[in-house]
Amino acid sequence: MTPAPQAVLQDDDVRRAAAALRPDRPLDDVIARVAWGVLTEPGDGTAGALVAQCGPLEALQLAFGGDAEEEHHRAVRDGRKRWLPRWDTALIRAAMDAALRCRAQLLLPGDAAWPAGLDDLDGHAPHVLWVRGDTGALGRAHGAVAIVGARAATAYGEHVAADFAGGLTDRGFLVISGGAYGIDGAAHRAVLRAGGDTVAFLAGGVDRAYPAGHAQLLQSIAGTGAVLSEVPCGTAPTKWRFLARNRLIAAAAHATVVVEAGARSGSLNTAGHAASLGRPLGAVPGSITSAASMGCHRLLREYDARCVTSVDDVVELMGLSHGLGEAAPVPPRGPHDAELVRLGDALNARAPREPLDLARRSGLSIERVEALLGLLALEGTVQRGAGGWRRV
Repeated sequence: MTPAPQAVLQDDDVRRAAAALRPDRPLDDVIARVAWGVLTEPGDGTAGALVAQCGPLEALQLAFGGDAEEEHHRAVRDGRKRWLPRWDTALIRAAMDAALRCRAQLLLPGDAAWPAGLDDLDGHAPHVLWVRGDTGALGRAHGAVAIVGARAATAYGEHVAADFAGGLTDRGFLVISGGAYGIDGAAHRAVLRAGGDTVAFLAGGVDRAYPAGHAQLLQSIAGTGAVLSEVPCGTAPTKWRFLARNRLIAAAAHATVVVEAGARSGSLNTAGHAASLGRPLGAVPGSITSAASMGCHRLLREYDARCVTSVDDVVELMGLSHGLGEAAPVPPRGPHDAELVRLGDALNARAPREPLDLARRSGLSIERVEALLGLLALEGTVQRGAGGWRRV
């Protein structure tokens, strides 16, 4: 049976955990915001718009405690189908308990340390941020630069990323990236060597070191700066969550620099978010024969990115107004494609899973999961067995 919002809000264990995490904020507000962070996949615009319009408490009541036939009608009814598989007091309690175990902090909209740039995402802004490290790291510097690029970076790309990151740190800027191999890691390490603070936004929970080879690096980042995520502790990083995470990197930074990117690099997704938000966008040129620079050259050629070849160029990029040199955003995936990515993340090649489990893992409604499974079955990419569906 689906619990009513009041039952979740009045659960003693949930309230104790909320009080331990944020004793300075009204407990109902803390619980409601954490609940929305558990219920939704990153960037759920329906939930974001509802929370922005009504507040997190009234939004929960409208979605789960009353009749959604009212003024919010169809969008909320459709959203409720996606959220229902996760509407479980135990999941909300587990999210807070996991954060307390790993000593993660909870950052909420309205906090002094909340990154102001995230508000530009409007309905796609995160409901909460889970933080390991210093919650004030994003506010100490006089400007933040996102340095992103390919995981399979060349020695040239890693050298440029390290040079830029170290130089920007010396000039008092904060460097933001995603904690990945390649360009991200080179940028983070250069900041730490320079004695500065750096921030990493993760696609999974802040208690899960991903990639595993960067466990020590992420620990070092949290030691002086911060490691942040919008998804609860314990959440696995997936392809969809990496794409959604990129919007946070772009929004939290005042400018984004792509050092190296292949033709299909996820860094182009970050660049698209930066451009659509009106943030200055820079790209580092490479050899015309280098596959690792094809994405950067595309940004320079088609999306009005600024050519940056030195730290001075990046500083100049930071000085650009939001309206100067408007860039065309990288075309987003359609809703249907995005849903297939999320369902693909939830499927497993070895362990069969039932539609309810897939709905909970993907953040889609059970009806939508079943419809998409039918399409994938026709393509021959999934197979149904005695225990459920698995990826072929």
